[in-house]
Amino acid sequence: MTSLAQEPAPPGAEVAARPQTVSVVVCAFDEGRQALLQESLGSVLGQSRPPEELVLVVDHNEELERRMREAYPDATVVANEGPQGLSQARNTGVRNSSGDVLVFLDDDACPEHDWLAELVARYDDPDVIGAGGLVLPRWETERPAWHPEEFDWVVGCSYRGLPESVAPVRNPIGANMSFRRSVLERTGDFVEGIGRVGKRPLGCEETELSIRARAAHRDSVILHVPSARVRHAVPASRAEWGYFVSRCLAEGISKAKVARRRGSDSALASERTYVTRTLPRGVALGLRQALRGDIGGLGRAGAIVIGLGLTVAGYVRGRLLP
Repeated sequence: MTSLAQEPAPPGAEVAARPQTVSVVVCAFDEGRQALLQESLGSVLGQSRPPEELVLVVDHNEELERRMREAYPDATVVANEGPQGLSQARNTGVRNSSGDVLVFLDDDACPEHDWLAELVARYDDPDVIGAGGLVLPRWETERPAWHPEEFDWVVGCSYRGLPESVAPVRNPIGANMSFRRSVLERTGDFVEGIGRVGKRPLGCEETELSIRARAAHRDSVILHVPSARVRHAVPASRAEWGYFVSRCLAEGISKAKVARRRGSDSALASERTYVTRTLPRGVALGLRQALRGDIGGLGRAGAIVIGLGLTVAGYVRGRLLP
């Protein structure tokens, strides 16, 4: 890959006036997902607008790191330089890359052909400090009849209630997001203690960073770009009710950690609309579908109510934790 050595610049017209160089950062930890990882990396390298640099961060797995170095000699393959976890793996990717725009992709997310071009095009606007795309579920088994689209965030995907066209958002979804390098340099690292570590289903590290980034760049925006699409693998284990329960509880705990750091107004700004508008509409839709003969609609309506209760319970627990 081309090694970039350009000095970072703050968001502004001078940045938008020249082509943006791009580093794609993929973080991996599990050799059991190697086939998905290689599919993801192949799709990145085959983009209509290829990145100048591909950085693969392997999170404390020497065997996987060795395999990837051999398989991708032109990529930058590095070990996580900090404690195990997605936050520190992403920070390692930032430090070992040099593009003007840093794009983060999950190791089990496969981008469509124009994904990168759609994301990077948004940085022609100097007010854009970050952009994220649509994350579509690719179920290993069929979608459970009871699983509502309003809760697709449980499996790391975009959910019903997000904007259907390009629009400002508080934060992108971590599986498919990007930021200007200059923004990350000013904002600081992804913080430890919030994001996923191994298979522990916590999250929200991108939420916390996005809140800080917007606070540091008050006249700027982070965009949701639905045309920048990736397909996120959802294994059978994540289609089970037990995972739904644990993930909802973990999300509440993660949101409480963000609220402690950034205040509840910022941490829950998007959730208020989601809870007061999106979820009631989802319950009503499920009940209407049940009345029309789709028994799964009743399950989806119930899952929305239970999922909300679990997430609130997780939030309360997280606020009470020392």
